[in-house]
Amino acid sequence: MENIIDEVVRAGFVIAKGLDIKSFISSLIDQIFDISGSDIACFYTIEGPNVRLLYRRGNFNVPARFSSNSDPFEFVVESNETVVLTERKPSYFSSLFLHESMNSGVVSPVGTRDKVYGFVVVNSSLPFFFSRTRLMGAEAIIKLAGEYFHNSLLHNQLKEYTRRIETLERYQEHIFSSMTNMLLTTDTEGRLQYFNRAARDRFALTEDDKERRVSALFTGRLSRKMVGVLEDSIAGGKEIVGAEGIYKSDDTEMDFSLNTSPLLSARGKKEGLTLIFTDQSRERELEKQVRKVKEERRMIKDMFSRYLSEAVVSKLVKNPNVVHLGGDKKDATVFFADIRGYTSFSEGKDPEYIISILNQYFSEAVEMIIQSGGFIDKFIGDCIMAAWGIPLKSEEEDARLAVSTALKIQREVSNPKRKFFKEEAAGLRIGIGIHTGPLVAGNLGSSRRIDYTIIGDTVNIASRLEGIAGPDEIIITENTMRLLGKGFKLERQSPVRVKGKKEPLNIYKVLKKVG
Repeated sequence: MENIIDEVVRAGFVIAKGLDIKSFISSLIDQIFDISGSDIACFYTIEGPNVRLLYRRGNFNVPARFSSNSDPFEFVVESNETVVLTERKPSYFSSLFLHESMNSGVVSPVGTRDKVYGFVVVNSSLPFFFSRTRLMGAEAIIKLAGEYFHNSLLHNQLKEYTRRIETLERYQEHIFSSMTNMLLTTDTEGRLQYFNRAARDRFALTEDDKERRVSALFTGRLSRKMVGVLEDSIAGGKEIVGAEGIYKSDDTEMDFSLNTSPLLSARGKKEGLTLIFTDQSRERELEKQVRKVKEERRMIKDMFSRYLSEAVVSKLVKNPNVVHLGGDKKDATVFFADIRGYTSFSEGKDPEYIISILNQYFSEAVEMIIQSGGFIDKFIGDCIMAAWGIPLKSEEEDARLAVSTALKIQREVSNPKRKFFKEEAAGLRIGIGIHTGPLVAGNLGSSRRIDYTIIGDTVNIASRLEGIAGPDEIIITENTMRLLGKGFKLERQSPVRVKGKKEPLNIYKVLKKVG
């Protein structure tokens, strides 16, 4: 008996060393396993409809989980008593044997009189292994462990509750510190208790100022009338909404509005006052900045909505810094598409008819350009001038999109079911020139009229290539060709001289898209 008592005391000492649940469970099972001399010792915890294995000792595989209404466990929960099987034979409690090699076993509840948290299950390969002496020692340790387990859970719940409170306090402090408004609190006597970072910086407050009367802190900095308003609010716990004044110190002056409200305890008892100062000068400046941003976005939308797809305009509105409202150097792909045979076709025809023919063609071609991310710069008589990479840039993709759109327009012109160039205009064709290079994009004009446009040598070269392109042809420069990759079939043409260039330009005819 003395040996049992000594083992129980020692085991209790080891188990009670820590309040961490995992450490507690492993210590409990280690002690039961060693003291009992059994082949298997396990701890199963109750998790809703299941009983799950948390820790085991022994060199046998055991079930990882049971249903909580499994016979041994259901009986133990209802009776809060230990079940002992002395030998293996068909029984209501047969699932207590955790391995086919086991011939005797014990399942004992771990918890308090009112609550079972889990079970210790011990098995032995020997029948009649659990004698009265072994069982007494194990039961004593498990009963002792039940109280420890309960205390451990309470301890962990308290730790978690404390952690949540500390997290909320830090979160609240972070919110208060992040406020741009100046926040102060007082006790019922008007003594300063708390101030946030904004109040500290603006009012030059220190920890030494705490417990000083707020009215004294602001005397000489606020008008006498405003100090009186503060005193009245503190004395009567009155709420103030939108009181305006001027705060003055040696190096700063601030227009402010002040709101105060009673600081209440959880039970609704007045514990002081909350004061919130709002810097109206800063608020006005922020409003001004917001108006400026809105105006910039409106200008961008107005400027580009006629020339770009809605998706591109949306990106520009969200990122207005992309657009420099002055001149901006860019690398872009410029596109000129001119109607071949237009001059002879238009001779002697009614201007209204000519305009209707042009508008039918422009409507189709412009939609193709815009949907592919192109920027419509202008119409020059019967010629469309467009660019890719204005104002958003992606050089290789810009070149591919420009050439793909040119092919699409030419295919549509050759389509007998097209919606334009019908009847007398059926013989009209398109010549297209494309060049990639540096240019300047920005607002050009006067105070009376201003447009976003592109200028530079790249524009001039693209225009010259359009003059070289014959009906149904697309002519590009070597600069554009290098950006296309292997997705297009090209045919090299004889180099050409263009006005303003000393060296001839290598040019290519675009035949089709491949792959």
